[in-house]
Amino acid sequence: MLELSRVTAGYHRGTPVVRDVSLTVADGEAVGLVGPSGCGKSTLARVAALLHRPDAGTVRLGGQTVRGFRFRAPRALRTSVGVVFQQPRLAADPRLTLRELIAEPAAATGRTRELAGRAAELAEAAGLAESLLRRRPHEVSDGQLQRACVARALLPRPRLLVCDEMTAMLDASTTAALVALVERYRAEHGAALLAVGHDRVLLDRWCDRVTEFPSPAD
Repeated sequence: MLELSRVTAGYHRGTPVVRDVSLTVADGEAVGLVGPSGCGKSTLARVAALLHRPDAGTVRLGGQTVRGFRFRAPRALRTSVGVVFQQPRLAADPRLTLRELIAEPAAATGRTRELAGRAAELAEAAGLAESLLRRRPHEVSDGQLQRACVARALLPRPRLLVCDEMTAMLDASTTAALVALVERYRAEHGAALLAVGHDRVLLDRWCDRVTEFPSPAD
């Protein structure tokens, strides 16, 4: 599903955050990537989610070599990856209600009517009551907002989920609920998962295998 080969990436040329790292996630597999804060694993997650162009190396998704990143990636390739970030308030448009936030990918791809029912189903599955869906990000807790962000990531039916410290700011009950939601989706759709974090215990329970960051290049 996902192949990262000898990836080097950073934000300033000549000073890479990630250097010569390789990683694979097979179809339907759940892979954990564990490492301390500041080691570069979130940068690698952004590369995997097609949100950051690496300085060197190859990214293959579904057997296809990725040539463009962000909005330069073909829509079909871009929407095949769902991503959930650590800090939901930085990932959510503060002007949107939670209902609009969940439906955001549908609006962006012109599929609002097609996916309206699915957005409602995901909101319910995420444990978001109707009263919460009418609120904006500043009117809900971090856990409630992250539930909406997970539902948003699942809306386009991605084949790969990239969860970057998805539960780092959440309590135990919300963590369990969101992991269960992701796993129900994966069981239904056969999606692969790259879960990035520093909680080795959680990743060991959640994933098929866990690799330390940086993983050695092949």
